[in-house]
Order: sequence, then structure tokens, then C-alpha cells
Amino acid sequence: MESPVCLIENIDGILRVVPEAAEQLLKISQPVVVVAVVGLYRTGKSYLMNKLAGKRKGFALGATIQSKTKGIWMWCVPHPKQKDHTLVLLDTEGLGDVEKGDQKNDAWIFSLAILLSSTLVYNSRGTIDNQAVENLQYVTELTERIKIKSPSAESAEDDDDSEDCQFVQFFPSFVWAVRDFTLILEINGRQVNEDEYLEHALSLKKGKDRKTVDYNLPRECIRNYFPTRKCFIFESPAPPEKMAYLESVDEGELSPSFRATTTDFCGYIYRESRVKKLKGGLPVTGRMLSHLAKTYVETIASGGVPCLENAVLAMAHIENKAAVEEGLQVYQKGMHGLQFPISMEEISDAHRHWDSLATKTFMSRSFKDGNGEHLKSLADAINQEYANFLIKNEDASEKICRELLSKLSEDMAKKLQNGFYAQPGGYELYCVDHDCLVAEYRKKENKGVKEEEVLEKFLKEKSVESNSVLQADKTISEQEKKIHEEKEKAALLEQEKKAEEQKRLELEQTLLDERRAQEEKMQMMKEKMEEDLKLQRKEVEKAVECKLNEQRELLEKGFKDKAEIMSQEIENLKKKKAKQREAMLQQEMRRESEERQLAEKLLEDQKISFQENMHALKEKMAQEAALAEQEMGRAMQSKLREQEELMSRGFREKQAAMEEEIQKLQEEIKETKQKQEMHRIELLKNLAYVISEGVSGYLEYKKMREHRKLQAQNSKTTFRSSSYPSGSGAKPPLKGSTQGPDSFKKDVQSPGLSKQKVSPKPDPGTGGQKTTEQKHGTSV
Repeated sequence: MESPVCLIENIDGILRVVPEAAEQLLKISQPVVVVAVVGLYRTGKSYLMNKLAGKRKGFALGATIQSKTKGIWMWCVPHPKQKDHTLVLLDTEGLGDVEKGDQKNDAWIFSLAILLSSTLVYNSRGTIDNQAVENLQYVTELTERIKIKSPSAESAEDDDDSEDCQFVQFFPSFVWAVRDFTLILEINGRQVNEDEYLEHALSLKKGKDRKTVDYNLPRECIRNYFPTRKCFIFESPAPPEKMAYLESVDEGELSPSFRATTTDFCGYIYRESRVKKLKGGLPVTGRMLSHLAKTYVETIASGGVPCLENAVLAMAHIENKAAVEEGLQVYQKGMHGLQFPISMEEISDAHRHWDSLATKTFMSRSFKDGNGEHLKSLADAINQEYANFLIKNEDASEKICRELLSKLSEDMAKKLQNGFYAQPGGYELYCVDHDCLVAEYRKKENKGVKEEEVLEKFLKEKSVESNSVLQADKTISEQEKKIHEEKEKAALLEQEKKAEEQKRLELEQTLLDERRAQEEKMQMMKEKMEEDLKLQRKEVEKAVECKLNEQRELLEKGFKDKAEIMSQEIENLKKKKAKQREAMLQQEMRRESEERQLAEKLLEDQKISFQENMHALKEKMAQEAALAEQEMGRAMQSKLREQEELMSRGFREKQAAMEEEIQKLQEEIKETKQKQEMHRIELLKNLAYVISEGVSGYLEYKKMREHRKLQAQNSKTTFRSSSYPSGSGAKPPLKGSTQGPDSFKKDVQSPGLSKQKVSPKPDPGTGGQKTTEQKHGTSV
């Protein structure tokens, strides 16, 4: 923040939080150390705030008798000494402003400074005398301006602890800055330091008269309300003529003593000022400080009295709602980084991881969530988000599985369309392609949680197609078809069981995740409660220690009655501590009982939820089965018509091709028969020729023989009458022949039948004819 802004404006006695300043506080998530300065107007409060901010200019310094600061101004700067902390400086409107003339308004400004700060700086001038102490009259009214507990809680308490005894646990530390001090630090001739000077000014007087009581009252309040007290004595920084323009005076011109005290003051504030804490010891962030300011101012504006407990509860409600949103954002951001689809184990691991981080984020910001209302709200929101992510993962898995099956089945669809499976034996080819498709599908990785379910639906759809191919295959008997149908039904049933098993495992994993998350949240809540109880014990112990120190001082100074009162207060604090311990034990027992009841209820709810989910799953599966059966029926009819058409078209094409082949074969056979017939006719002609020639030769031979026989007979008759001697054995040659008997043989063989060649060569069917011709030739 570059310069101060007005946090709470005071217009005509009406206080209002400035929205722009509250928005700037809301942006601060770091713990804050809040230092507020109060005091009479025109006492140099703003100068000290500027020095704490490390700037020469910032908060307005007035050079006139008029107050420059109205309401409460704020300046947020990084803490010079504490890393990751913010120093919030609050400069308040001067008390006792004559222009305002409203002490009630001053009382509320003073009360707000106490309620919002972790260190309260009271700035005054001169000395710490009775007048200076009486100017702190607002301290005596704190019990009327500030309540620790709500009236209902007070009436419910058994002990009668006064509120001033409890203020010490929640009030800021007290620093008194005395400006323009000119006296010597000496008491009864003894040199004292600033703190001893303050304690001397706050010492009590003995007596019970009205005057003594009035004298002791503001001092008692300061001693009782503020756990630690510190004093700084500032000499005048410059001559009177330069005091009106102090912010423009060079540092070297200021008094060395003043500069040294200022350095010590700033170092003490940086070093000793604690982080602002709420009742219960919870550190306050800038965001929470903004809510506190709104709550306190609205209560004052409505005429009520600010109550620490109510303010904490109101802020707790706001902060816890914001913690739920922040935790949910952590979960959503983490889960949105997942790339779907993924396995159930992967999404379950991611859910547990980010659920744990979201719960830790919630725990780090939430407080006063004793009944776990907001934690349960976060758990419900995370479970709803997880359910949405599960649906998204299922959708992504179903999409990629369907796309994969569609791509793998393209080849089979083309074959089916082209009638590839319409041939005899087509069903076997279809089964081979079908099995290859399923194998390729299972080989593909990262399909997600819908792998089996999508495959089940796909196989059911394909069963219609498979049945059509089976029925169309004429090479398979009816008995074999029935066997194939039963096998296919068994395969579908097996796949359906796999899909149901996958769903069951997903449901069990979801219930397991819920149980683990619930156990982890209960453990975190237990640790949170233990931490809160430790902080409360430390607060009580600190209050007891403060009271013991106060008691010792009173005893040393002889205030026995005050010491007895203090002893009673200490005893009450001890009782309160014991009561807190007992309450802690009871709370622990109650918490364990609630955890046990919650665990039993959770198990019962999970059992009922599991039964309901299983029942719903069965109903859904039955509905899906009915719808699938209807769809399969419609798809069956459609596929059958399409298959009949494809098969019919396929068979017509095959039949036409076969008829064309048969026609070609018939033409070839006819042509072959014609050739064979012509060859046969040629052979018959040749045979007839051979037979005709043989018969003609034979007849010629027979005629010649008869002729020669006749000649022989005639010759014989002549021979006998010739001069051949009888009995010589010699035979005369035939008449007209120049050859002997061998010549006759040649003549007989002259037709040449045995050497005659037949062309063309007869086919095997005419072999008998050739044999006959050869026989005839030989015979001849």
C-alpha cells in the first residue's frame, strides 16, 4: 500500500467501514501485526505511525489546532522483521477534540482500536500524572463497551469469572509514549527507567474511600486488562518554532535523544508486537481483520455492544464458507489437469490426493467449525465434483472405445456389403475376422473404464449380423448352426458378466474412496481440535502468569486485600484451566463417540447406498437390456432385410457368372462333339474306303484265281497230252506268265493293305475301328 487510506470514517458521529479499504484488507492472506495509536488530539500520533511505516510522509501531520485525522486510518506495509507478515498501522482520531464534543464517540473509537489491534500505543504529552491517567477514563468503560461472551453464553456458564479477568487473554499489549518529556527520571532520589516510571504512575493507593477508589479504578483497569506494559519517554524533537512543520524538518536537525528513542520505539514494536489473535489463539489475517472491522462497526452502528465471541462466530461463518470455496477450487484445479479417459485406479488415486490437499487447505483457513458443518459441506461439494469427473471419464472412455470399434469393423462392413461372406463357408471367414477384431480391440491400451461395457453392446449388435451370415451359409447343417448359436450366446453372456464385474469394481472403489476420505477428514479434524485446545491452554497459562506477577507486585507493596482478590482470580483461572481440561476430555470422549456413531452411520449409509446403487444398477441394466433387446429386434429385422438383399444380390451375381461359365462350357462341349463327329465320319469314310478296296481286291483275286484255276485245269489237260514225261514232277508255267510261283505271291500282296496309312489319327474311341481295319487288311 503506497499511502494510508481511511478504514473507518466518522461522519457526524456515525461510524462506517470504507468498502475500498476493506477490499484491500481482503487481499491480504498473510498474518497481520496490528499497531494502533490512540491519544489526545494534536499530540503527534501520526508522526510515530509514519516512522513505523519507514516513511517521512504518510499519515497527515497537522500544524494547526484542528485535528487532521478523522475516524481510523490504515496503512499496510510489509513487516520489516517478520517474513510473510504484514504490518497494519492504525492512526485513530484524536480523543477530546473540542469540535466534536462527543465523549461517547471517543469511547467507541478507543474501543475499536483495542478490538482491532495487537499492540495499543497510547500517546500523551508532558508527564504521566494523575491527569494523564484520568484521560484514559475510556479504559474504565471497557466492560460496558466490550463483551467477551454473548449474554446467552454468560448465563450458561457455571463460574462467576468477571470479564476483566478474561480481558487479559484477548486485549493487546500496552505501550505508553510520553512526548515532550522534560523532567528527570528520578523517584525518591533514585534513578529509574521508563518502565519503572510507568509502574510507579500506575501504583495503587491504600484505602476504600470514594476518592481512593476513583484514583485506583483506571490504574486497576490498565493493570488488569493489558498483559504487558511498556513505556517510552520522548524529549522534544525540535525547537518550538519548528514543531509545527516537523515532517519537513531534516532528520539531522532533530534532537539526538529524540531520534534514539524513536529508533528504540520502532525496534521494540517490530520485535515484540505479536500477530493479532482471536479468542482461542487463532492468528488473524488481513482478510479476517476486514470481517472483524465490519462486524464491530455494524454492531456499534446498530446500538449494540461489540462481543468478541459473536464477532468471532460471525467471522468464522464467513471465513469457513470462503475456506470451503478455496478448498473446492484446489480440488477442481487439480482434477482438471487429468487427461481422460483413464483407469478407475488412476482417477481414484488423483481424487484421494486432491481431496486431501483440498481438506488441508480448508483446515488451514477454517476455525470454530466444531460440529464439522463446513467440512461436511466441502466433502459434499467434492463428492459431487468427483461424480461429475467420473461421468466425464466414462463419456470419454465410451467415445474412444466406440471410435476404435468403428474403425476396426470398417473392413468387415465392406466385406459384408460386397457379399464376401455370402459364399459357401462364409460364416467361418466371418468368425475369423470377428475374432481378429476383438483381439485387436483388447490389444489397444488406455481405453478407460467403459472398455468391457462398450464391447458388450458392440457384440450384441454384431450378433444380429453374425446370425444372418450363419443362416445364409448353406455348407453348415442345421445342427451345426444351433451349436454356433449357443456358442455365440455363451460368449455374449461371458462379456456381459465382465461388464457387470467392471461396474461392481468401480462402485466398490467409489465407496472405498468415500470411506478413506471420511477417515482422513476425521483425523484432520481431530488434529485441528487438539491444536485449538493447545492454543486455548496457552492463553489461560499466559493469563495465569500475568495475574501471578500482578499478585507478587501487590504483595510486595502491601496490598494484601488486593492480593487476596488477585488470588481468587488466579484460583478462578486455574479452575477454568482445569475445567477446560475436563471439557477437553469430555469433548474428546464425545468426539470419539461421535466418530464411532458417524463411522457406524457412514457404514450403514454406505450399505444402504450400495444396496440402492445395486438395485438401481439392476433396474438400469434391466431397462438397458429391454431397450437393447428392442433395438436388437429392430436391428435384426433391418439387418435381415439388408442381408437378404445383399445375399440375394450376391447370389444373383454368382448365378449369372456360373450361367455364363456353363454356357461357355456347353459351347466348348458342343464344339468338341462336332469335331469328334466330323473326325468319326472321316474315319468311317476311310474305313469304308479300305473295306471297299479290300473287297474289290478280294473279288479280283478270287476271279483271277478262278480264272487261273480254270487255266490250270486246261493246261493240265494239255500237258497230259504233251510230251512231258509222266512222273517227272515238273509243272509247266502258266500260260501268259513270265514269272514263277513267287511272282504269284507278289501279285496277291499287291493291294498293299498292310502298308496303307489312315489319316487323321483316330481318337481313343475309334480304336476298335482301326483294329478292325488292320484285321481286314491282314485277312485280305
